[in-house]
Amino acid sequence: MSGLAPGRWAAHATLLAGAVIVLVPFYVMLRAAFAPPHEVQGLGLGFTPTLENFRVAWSGADWPRYYLNSVLVTGLILLLQVATALPAGYALARLRLRGGGAVRALVLCCLVVPGQITAIPVYVGLSRAGLGDTLVGLVIPFGASAFGVYLFRQFILSIPQNVFDAARMDGVGPVGMVWRVVLPNVRPAILAFGVFSVTHHWNDLFWPSVILRTDVYATVPFGVARFAANESGAEYGPQMAAAAMAVTPLMIVFLCCQRQFLRGLALTTSLD
Repeated sequence: MSGLAPGRWAAHATLLAGAVIVLVPFYVMLRAAFAPPHEVQGLGLGFTPTLENFRVAWSGADWPRYYLNSVLVTGLILLLQVATALPAGYALARLRLRGGGAVRALVLCCLVVPGQITAIPVYVGLSRAGLGDTLVGLVIPFGASAFGVYLFRQFILSIPQNVFDAARMDGVGPVGMVWRVVLPNVRPAILAFGVFSVTHHWNDLFWPSVILRTDVYATVPFGVARFAANESGAEYGPQMAAAAMAVTPLMIVFLCCQRQFLRGLALTTSLD
């Protein structure tokens, strides 16, 4: 560190400040989750750890069902998104399409459209189709991802053209090109996209709150909101324990996949 230039010192100081800003809320959450009721409001390190808040949070909601529903919803959404975005990304990257530039611009425009704008017409359509308060209603609106299309397109552009030429010489058609050639070569991009997709839809409270009327298909955020509204979730400590239980699976998945995730991001940074 002593040999760093002033610019590098500034960069490290900025990163350190950002890390503090990001980690302090996690510290506050975990401290309140493990602290006894009379010590919840404090911020110091000196407190007596207890699991009482987690006991109250676990007994106050149907967490196994919430976890199962979240796994099903996020997993199905990810499968549908990969199944639709991968062929679309290949088409935009390697096929000579009339109006391809306009399609690419349309995909980029879709990236800046908030989901709340289309929530009402999507809800009306699903309700008229009898898909309100169903697993299908939670999954179908997110089966296609403009971000996934653009991410896969950028990654496919980094694959040498001679790979595709060799596959065509072997008689591989368009469908086989996607699933036999592109898919094995874009696994880092799929993992990177999967982290974004799973994180977003695991934490999503807006759409479940719109489409669900009961707890049958409630996801983890929906369950946390319901728990906080109950008498058992009125205290600050159990609320933070519920929040910790909601975020723990995501943290474990990210820590296990962070190397591949960062590699996938690094390989998709080149823009044409």
